[in-house]
Amino acid sequence: MYIMICEEILKRLEVEYPPSCAEEWDNPGLLVGRRSGEVRRIFVALDVTDETLEDACSWGADLMVTHHPLIFGSIRQVNEDTFIGRRILKLIEHRMSYYAMHTNFDVRGMAELNERQLGLVNARVLMKTGDNEERPEGIGRIGELAEPMALTALAEHVKTCMGVPDVRCYGASELPIARVAVCGGAGKSVVQEALDAGAEALVTGDIDYHTAIDALSEGLHILDAGHYGTEYCFISYMTDRLSRMFPECQVKGASVRMPYTVI
Repeated sequence: MYIMICEEILKRLEVEYPPSCAEEWDNPGLLVGRRSGEVRRIFVALDVTDETLEDACSWGADLMVTHHPLIFGSIRQVNEDTFIGRRILKLIEHRMSYYAMHTNFDVRGMAELNERQLGLVNARVLMKTGDNEERPEGIGRIGELAEPMALTALAEHVKTCMGVPDVRCYGASELPIARVAVCGGAGKSVVQEALDAGAEALVTGDIDYHTAIDALSEGLHILDAGHYGTEYCFISYMTDRLSRMFPECQVKGASVRMPYTVI
């Protein structure tokens, strides 16, 4: 049986999700481990948390792939005094390589996944970051709902499509909403783009109070489905994608665990 090498996997991934598509502030790529390592089992998660890392170790993963990078800024020490240090040490102790694909996946994957979840039609890029074969690509999507719906109905639609327990809505209008923008993760940075594109509502996560009420004053309803809620679709998508790309490997996705409880 042919055994994959980590570098082989990364090269093929980076053809579809080039690091060059990532934002300048981002830190995608191989963050821990050896490119020369053998890979038989790949574990997929949204984040490296204590729980997902323990699951990956218990399963015997050789490579962990996440959306959000464990390491963003500079690290002066790697020891047991910090949670990041403890996680890096555990990855090394288990000889597990660790790869993150963040805003490069947002551009080449997440935006389309969110568009499909909501069933948007005539969708286009919300915030352009570049071009792919002369076609614009970037963060988020804007399009029309299959049928206009009131804000409360749209909130229920988002809950069902994204599989989240709650949606925080800013706005009270029951006038039909037809044009919707969506941005997985933290969408504060695309509020102006949504307004400029004529969106009547923005579905995203991590919207603070002042950003939300200011957007609403400009006529943009906000539906905050949470950072995790708008992006955990990465797990099932990438698990399936890696299984198809690398049939020589076993691929397992992390369990869906909402990081909060609605009381």
